[in-house]
Amino acid sequence: MTETRTRNYDREDERKRTAASNETTDVDETESADSERVTSCPECSGRLVTDTEHGETVCEDCGLVVEEDSVDRGPEWRAFDSAERDNKSRVGAPTTNMMHDKGLSTNIGWQDRDGYGKSLSSRQREKMQRLRTWNERFRTRNSKERNLKQALGEIDRMASALGLPKNVRETASVIYRRALSEDLLPGRSIEGVATAALYAAARQVGNPRSLDEFTAVSRVDKMELTRTYRYVVRELGLEVKPADPESYVPRFVSRLDLPDEVERLARELLGGAKDAGITSGKSPVGLAASAVYAAALLSNRKVTQSEVSEVADISEVTIRNRYKELLEASDHLTA
Repeated sequence: MTETRTRNYDREDERKRTAASNETTDVDETESADSERVTSCPECSGRLVTDTEHGETVCEDCGLVVEEDSVDRGPEWRAFDSAERDNKSRVGAPTTNMMHDKGLSTNIGWQDRDGYGKSLSSRQREKMQRLRTWNERFRTRNSKERNLKQALGEIDRMASALGLPKNVRETASVIYRRALSEDLLPGRSIEGVATAALYAAARQVGNPRSLDEFTAVSRVDKMELTRTYRYVVRELGLEVKPADPESYVPRFVSRLDLPDEVERLARELLGGAKDAGITSGKSPVGLAASAVYAAALLSNRKVTQSEVSEVADISEVTIRNRYKELLEASDHLTA
């Protein structure tokens, strides 16, 4: 009797395997048929195209409608540029290097209100505060993440004070992450490396600021900033080109509320100075400020040396010496 029961079990297993095999074969045949139907026309073997406006799949050669009333799996909204597409998209914020967790973690807001704008009860407020505490602990689980969070916050603060764009902040965040991963921080302050990374990023992107401007918003002195900057650039092998004096001109002209004519003349003066070979070894900030002052004089704009000195954060003596050299180089090239 035991042998008969075992034989029946074997037949049942064989029947199940056969059914599963037939089902797999049917699925494969269906998929192959679907792919064949999508890729070629059943009448003339022509190429099929999809008409999204009418929801049809049509043969490009003979015009046969192979499929109709297809499902539109795209969004229900329309966008006419990239900014509008980003605003209407509902996939969440993109990842960013400006946050220590790249923006992938959850952030619990500080407002003690529910989804309808009503205030929470005292018991619910205590619960939300506890959740915020644990959420913050999970977001920064070790010392490296706490270090990165503090440094990126410092970079964002200094970039906001200096008016640096988002691409500079992103580049500075990547530089600091590299310095942290290669163990360049022992023996140096977080603020010093963060300031050096932001200074290098501003020069790499082509939106530089002077050392004095960075020192004014940083928590480290100028000597530590320059020493840390040289160390980071050398150890990471960063390619930082010398600052171009022309990159400072638009900012100085805008702060002095001067017209575009002054900016154009300042660029021409700097171009003539480069051709004459008198810009090497001189401060690009001083050259830019002197060119703006000289251009304002040539265009009969009332700007004093003290006003340019205050905007560029350099001495009036530097402006007096440099603007004469720029005018002489321009006269020499004109002659």
